[in-house]
Formats: sequence, structure tokens, C-alpha cells
Amino acid sequence: MSETMQGWVVHEFGGPEVMQWESLPIPEPGPGQVLVAVHASGMNFAETRMRAGSYSGQPLPFVMGMEGAGTVAALGPGVEGFAVGQRVFGRARGCHADYVLFDEAHLMPLPDRLSFVEGAAIPVGWLTAWHALHTVARVQPGQRVLIEAVAGSVGSAALPIARAAGCWTAVTASSDHKLEPARAAGADLAINYRDQRISQCVRDATGGAGVDVALMTIGEATAQELFDSMGMDGKVVMFGSTGGKDITFNLAIGMVNMQLLSMSISTSPQYPTETLPGFRREALPRFADGRFRPIVGEVLPLAELARAHAMIGERRHYGKIILQVKPD
Repeated sequence: MSETMQGWVVHEFGGPEVMQWESLPIPEPGPGQVLVAVHASGMNFAETRMRAGSYSGQPLPFVMGMEGAGTVAALGPGVEGFAVGQRVFGRARGCHADYVLFDEAHLMPLPDRLSFVEGAAIPVGWLTAWHALHTVARVQPGQRVLIEAVAGSVGSAALPIARAAGCWTAVTASSDHKLEPARAAGADLAINYRDQRISQCVRDATGGAGVDVALMTIGEATAQELFDSMGMDGKVVMFGSTGGKDITFNLAIGMVNMQLLSMSISTSPQYPTETLPGFRREALPRFADGRFRPIVGEVLPLAELARAHAMIGERRHYGKIILQVKPD
């Protein structure tokens, strides 16, 4: 193995031009760490904010990327659950590079039926959606679930997770083009929030009852419509801020005993103790036998990282944008 690798590095915040393809030392795995040769990495909206400097607590410099799939290259002291050469995937900072260090707890075996590209489409979106629905909302069979921004990596994963849990599902997107795959994936109600009132569509479809759980990410532009869609004792889980971090609401939401629940899988104490074990136990077998399928919207070579950032801004794709480092 060479002592150096290549990766996308940011030394100063700004536009896509601040991302530099540089030679870096290959990191040594420490206790509980696994060095992975990256074959594919996923692209996330949060990375555009990290690069721009609007992501809270992001230090400089840093290697881009938040998730990936590849093969185990080396094991740190104390690692027993993985073997050199094993196909794996998971969440780790610095995945837009030839090699990346994973904490053993955040790494999972890649099912044989999945490619590296498909594996890289799972970690951030599917684990965020799993945490939101199962750990935070405690979703139950027969409940009605409303999913904002269904074309994004979290929303597109939340739809099959909610359906597998036995829920009725409503989804929103900004165009009919992005709603078509959601309908094909089994959404019971698909709403273009640019042209339709979300709350009216939901009330009509549920006989006025509203929804039990809503996953919220767009922000102020749709917040009131989302709140007006909630039924009695409904839970709104705020998993992102793609439309801005500030929202306003009327305290009259208390009349329906609505719960506003915020979350971050990066800081939640329940994520390592409940979400990760639950995902390994219940979701991984579904990927292994084909009941769950990663949702890949576009595959680009790693060299086209700037194009991937532009595509995130254009918001025209459905599912995950994947950057391919090595051929599958």
C-alpha cells in the first residue's frame, strides 16, 4: 500500500472552487478503528453547507464526504468484528477520498446482493429516516405518516421504512416529476406543495383526521401547512433545515396536543444504543433479501464533485447522488 492517497480537501469556506483535490497521508487506524479503501461515497445536502461554512461547528481544514462503501484495508487494535478485504459501508467523515477511517461502531457488512454504489446510498439517509421514524416518533402499524421532501435521500428512504412498518404514507415534493417515483414506490398520497395545499390534501384523504407523524425538513415555507395537517397527539419530527433554520408557529398547536421533536443522529444518545442496533437487526436483513433497495438517483465519478454539489442545489434528482471512486 502506498503511504499517500488523494482526497477532496477544504481549507477555506466558500463556493465549489474551494474544494481541492490533494495528496494526503493514508491514516493509521487506532483502537476501535477500521481503515477502508473507498469504492463509492454518497453526497449529502449537509456537505454543501460544510463547504460554504454554514454548518455548525465545522472546523478547517477537512476532507469532504460523510458516508461510503468499500473494502477493509486495515484493522486497529481491538477490532474483532471485521476482516481485511471484507465489503463494508457506513458513516464517517472524509469519504470523498481513496481511504477513510471508520469507528467500528459505525461500520456494517455490505450485503452480497448490493454493489458498492448501492451501499454508499444507505448510511446517512436511511439511518436518519430510521432514527426519525422508529427511535424518535415510535411509529406504529396503522398510523398515518407525512414525509416532506420525498425526493431527498432521507425522504426517499423514509417512504419504504414507513410502508414496511405498516403505515399509510403521504409525501410532498416541489414538482410532479419528483412525485412519480414516490407513487411507484407505494406512496398513498403524493402532493406537489408548489401547486397544492398540503393540509387540504391530507384532510381530504384522511376524512379530516390528519396524520399521526410528520417528518419536517423544508422549514418556514411549508411549516404551517404541515402543522395544519396534524391529527390529535401528532408528532412532528424535524430532521433537517433545507429551507432555512428559522420557523414561526402559533401556540394554538397545543389544542391538538402536537409534539415538536428535533433530532440529530450525530449527537443523539439513543442513536448508538438504539438506532444502530435496531437497524442492524431489522433493516440489514431487508437489504440482504431485497425487501429494501437503496435509492440511487445519479452516479458520477469522484472527480465531478463540483457537479454533484451543483445537482444538490438544483434539487431535480430522486434519491442519492453517488460518487464512484473505484469500479464496482
